Amino acid sequence: MNKNKSFGDMHAEEFRKYGYELIDWVANYLENVASFPVLPNIKPGDVKAHLPLSAPRIGESIDTMIADVDKIIMPGTTHWQHPNFMAYFNSTASGPGILAELLSAAFNVNAMVWKSAPASTELEETVLNWFRELMNLPKEFRGIIYDTASVSSMHAIASARESVEYDIRKKGMSGAPKLKLYCSEHAHSSIEKGSLTLGIGLDGIRKIPVDLEFRMIPSELENAIKEDRANGFLPFCVVATIGTTSTTSVDPVDRIAAICENEKIWLHVDGAHAGVTAMLPEMNNHFKGLERADSFVVNPHKWLFVPVDLSILFTRKPEVLKQAFSLVAEYLKTAEDSVVENYMDYGIQLGRRFRSLKLWFVLRYFGVEGLQARLREHIRLGQLFAKWIEEHAQFELLAPTPFSTICFRAKPDGWNENKLNELNEKLLNEINSTGKLFITHTKLNDKFTLRLCISGIRTEEEHVKLAWEVIQNIFRKLIDSYS
Repeated sequence: MNKNKSFGDMHAEEFRKYGYELIDWVANYLENVASFPVLPNIKPGDVKAHLPLSAPRIGESIDTMIADVDKIIMPGTTHWQHPNFMAYFNSTASGPGILAELLSAAFNVNAMVWKSAPASTELEETVLNWFRELMNLPKEFRGIIYDTASVSSMHAIASARESVEYDIRKKGMSGAPKLKLYCSEHAHSSIEKGSLTLGIGLDGIRKIPVDLEFRMIPSELENAIKEDRANGFLPFCVVATIGTTSTTSVDPVDRIAAICENEKIWLHVDGAHAGVTAMLPEMNNHFKGLERADSFVVNPHKWLFVPVDLSILFTRKPEVLKQAFSLVAEYLKTAEDSVVENYMDYGIQLGRRFRSLKLWFVLRYFGVEGLQARLREHIRLGQLFAKWIEEHAQFELLAPTPFSTICFRAKPDGWNENKLNELNEKLLNEINSTGKLFITHTKLNDKFTLRLCISGIRTEEEHVKLAWEVIQNIFRKLIDSYS
């Protein structure tokens, strides 16, 4: 039974005791995470079946809670920290980032205005200036931290909407021009969701065709804008992507930027996953024209080992973002407002966590060179895996590999497309059922495509070799079952 007093918090000694225990638990977990199945072998409802229907009437001990973590939570956990988690854009949390989360929770500040959290506000401003330099963005770009790229991009689209010559802030969307947003066929679904949230509507979103490497075709964008203007729409925003979700293809930002400048349209660039590679000089060719964008999103929680969640929106026009969202109630006014930054003015949220602390810890612990080395190693491993696919007579690449995400499929001779899709879907399911590897899929030109992403901080060459062995072994078994 919980021995706390009727009022007040956990005693300091008890907190210290279990704090030490949980730090040991976390250290052991991270040290041994590779020994767990990547995916849990459970069915929907299995976790809930072990949980009581109601909260306890009397407090329980931390010992009991930790035991339930081991008994109930661990068997139902997909291990994103696992070195063979190669699904989605895998987000891994590093030790320094985890420690910073502990501090952030301890401070528990609400960084809505400078006065409510001076250290959080000023650290965010400073660490984002550091990060802007790492991204090679001009000084005019200002950064703000949100939780996810979905929210960052929504705020960018809101800025684009605010910049049209109609007072949407005051009048709302009723009576506003028929707005049109443009993105590639392979843009992230958050662009559509953000547009829906902002009242643009599905009819206000136009998907631009892509080339053979899944990059937006600038001439198609240009033609679409002209056609929509002629039909009474007001083009207001283009979203280009550096590292699309399915293939990590890179839209030609420089050519798209020229169109946006000519047409006076807001350009937002989504670099949520691959954007961090802007800190590698050898990857500069993927970022041509980025300095001409109006806004740019990058997620350190995706490929820079910061615990979820931390997304950064950079914008050249922070005054437009502020104009869209600033609304200061009397109880939020302070004597310092004229000389400080109040980050509540730059978004929908009032409550803001001390997120910059964990980015600060990660940047300082690993250093720029340490982070660059890890990114380069992941890219090397991605190219190595792509080479293995290319060299195998019964597999094929289905997209280029500009970073470390590989799109491929099994392709035995003589199989038609329907049969190939069936085979590769079975291959995916069998791979993931082993618990040794977790990958996901996409569809490219109606082809069922296996998708493997290498960006976890604990992933090394041995894990990539294991992944390839698992894939080949299961492929051979499936082929035998068909014969």
